[in-house]
Amino acid sequence: MADSNEMTINLVVFGRTQTGKSAVGNSLLGSSDFESRRSPSSVTTRCSLGRSCRISGVIRRNGCELALHVQVLDTPSYPHSSLSKEQVTETVRSALAHHFGKEGLHLALLVLRADLPLCPNESDHTIRLIQELLGPTWKDFTAVVLTHADKAEEAGYSEEVYLHEASSTLLSLLSSVQHKYIFLDNQKSMIKGERVIVLRKLLNFIRQNNYQTL
Repeated sequence: MADSNEMTINLVVFGRTQTGKSAVGNSLLGSSDFESRRSPSSVTTRCSLGRSCRISGVIRRNGCELALHVQVLDTPSYPHSSLSKEQVTETVRSALAHHFGKEGLHLALLVLRADLPLCPNESDHTIRLIQELLGPTWKDFTAVVLTHADKAEEAGYSEEVYLHEASSTLLSLLSSVQHKYIFLDNQKSMIKGERVIVLRKLLNFIRQNNYQTL
């Protein structure tokens, strides 16, 4: 909290290469802070912090509107095409301590692709990385972001149908994080209204933790 009329939420994004992890960060910030492009190798090689401008119309407290600030830490993917697990772990651990060491982390976002089935063991590496970095309560502070939702919709899958037919691996993961998930089309820039809806969902997840931080 900067003052009684402002709130800052601290987020970190995790995910495998080409899931749209950096693009998720850009969508939440309303910017292009993070490099995001198709590539035969992992694009992100170091952590970087992005900060949003003042965002209005998202949250109210005691009848008054609060100005929201969003901070997103983008991280290298794991598995990574050129960095070892030890390098990724140390890089992310150092960045979390540097940027969120005082204020704490509100939520980790595990980014997966909605247009690809999640198979057994596929996300295990990333989940183990999150567990190692966040500790035993990681499930309480982690939400799943399913990107490329537009492609799932084009294939005829509404959110309800998608979840009904999703793999048991994905459903088990969503259950483990208390069904904290959002669908996101991050292939195009979100208009303000769409961004507000997504941020309100994230704030609801944070509210479930009574605004506690790691």
